[in-house]
Amino acid sequence: MKFDVLTLFPELIKSHMDFSIMKRALEEGIIEIVTHNPRDYTLDKHKKVDDTPYGGGAGMVLMPQPYVDCYENVNKEANSITLMMTPQGEPFTDAISNELAQFNQIIILCGHYEGFDERIRDIIKPKEISIGDFVLTGGELPALCVIDSVSRKIEGTLGKIESAHDDSFSDGLLEYPQYTKPRNFRGLEVPEVLLNGNHKHINEFRQEQKKLRTKKKRPDLYKKWMENNY
Repeated sequence: MKFDVLTLFPELIKSHMDFSIMKRALEEGIIEIVTHNPRDYTLDKHKKVDDTPYGGGAGMVLMPQPYVDCYENVNKEANSITLMMTPQGEPFTDAISNELAQFNQIIILCGHYEGFDERIRDIIKPKEISIGDFVLTGGELPALCVIDSVSRKIEGTLGKIESAHDDSFSDGLLEYPQYTKPRNFRGLEVPEVLLNGNHKHINEFRQEQKKLRTKKKRPDLYKKWMENNY
């Protein structure tokens, strides 16, 4: 999987890749991250990429020329998709993450300031994605969320791909509670069913815990899961 990220702050993307699972995935060639800075494509001698909005208003708007030229210079593979990180986009879900994991290349546009000149959307026609109903300074953090989530779906990123199968949302429910040593901590015991080695009972217990936890913490998800399963 190759991720091409259009960003004014490539160091924000690169710094996240220096740790933990993402670092190992990069080193083992499971994923590839390439950043592209629209400032390198601006025709302005001062490397300017934004300007005041037509019609007035606060803030600055990203100009179309640097972004469109930058995008058109990205080497695109046959099986690729382009995303724009924006609060106006479709809410990012585990289902969308699974869909994106089927591509060989994901190109991500990160905005800043008051957002993109509308003609960037008109010309590039990206799939617009939002990570929630709130506004951030730029698109780099949302882009990293997408990269991290999608990378987990790719064989080899996690020690065992089965680890992703038990994640929250993988089957519409939240993940079951997890325990490790010690068996007793401050009077709180690990549930006995997890200690008896009966995998049938363990799986039944975990499935029931997933339903109970989802019903309590995310009744909206539980209702949807019930509708799809009964």
